[in-house]
Amino acid sequence: MILDANQLASIRQHNDEELRRGSRATHGYPARTVQDLLHTVEALKKEKRKWKKLAQDRGKTLKTIGELASDQPD
Repeated sequence: MILDANQLASIRQHNDEELRRGSRATHGYPARTVQDLLHTVEALKKEKRKWKKLAQDRGKTLKTIGELASDQPD
């Protein structure tokens, strides 16, 4: 299942309320477990952005190398 930013924000808000309730929390997944999962999602998003930027930089570098190589006389 893929969650969009609004769904993640809603889950985060609901989980924060559960954490504030403490021992009076409702039944379901433990709030700490959900919090850990949300942290994992955020870390994966950061990692994805990092790799995307790296791939873009690599593409630009390869394009520059290709242009330089084609400009060299044989």
